[in-house]
Amino acid sequence: MMTALSDTDGPLYERVKGFILRNIGAGAWAHGRRLPSENELVSSLGVSRMTVNRALRELAAAGILVRIQGVGTFIAPPKPRSALIEIRDISEEITARGNRHRAEVLALERVTATPDLAAAFEFPRTRPVFHSVVLHFEDDLPVQLEERHVNPDFAPHYGDQDFTAMTTFEYLQAQTPVTEVEHIITAIAADSRTAAMLQLPRGEPCPLLYRRTWSGTAVVTVNRFIYAGSRIPLGSRYRPVDAPRSG
Repeated sequence: MMTALSDTDGPLYERVKGFILRNIGAGAWAHGRRLPSENELVSSLGVSRMTVNRALRELAAAGILVRIQGVGTFIAPPKPRSALIEIRDISEEITARGNRHRAEVLALERVTATPDLAAAFEFPRTRPVFHSVVLHFEDDLPVQLEERHVNPDFAPHYGDQDFTAMTTFEYLQAQTPVTEVEHIITAIAADSRTAAMLQLPRGEPCPLLYRRTWSGTAVVTVNRFIYAGSRIPLGSRYRPVDAPRSG
């Protein structure tokens, strides 16, 4: 059962933050769960949209929430000791299956981060970042729509690369070491644009992988990967850190 907004003194946005934190602590909202929308929180709490937005942004900047543009706001999962999903180059995955990989670059530009994106990067204010959209094919069928935002401090020449000749993964791996990764997996119904690019029926369920990567204490990339789930297998095999080895 959800807790209520407190009657204590203090800024309203801090009370909204407290409301969210209490519900997480009480187990009403589990890790990985999507929060009610901003409009739903505004209606149920009787506060302004600006107040709710500030509370969500500050909790996202603190790593308690994850905001995925166009999808929603989620309770951040506890940082795992072992990765459930490995970071692998999609080109290598496709080649390992004996098939041919190719890529089409749909966008490669420098943009100003939105407030939500700046919060995901943990920037103190909005600033320019690189933005790329790449469609990956296995043989002649599209299997993954990749959208990346990249911190230019770590890859200043990202916008000058030919990502039909190398993958974004390959280039970024050569630029800076990845020391921490966050993954959130959900599913979306393919909208008209996504369905057209992945050559799927509109409304078909598609796995969505949201990923952030760090180098040291700085966020390097904020990414969205949409998969044609009926065409590409998703999975991994891993050994938990404390698992005994069979002899």
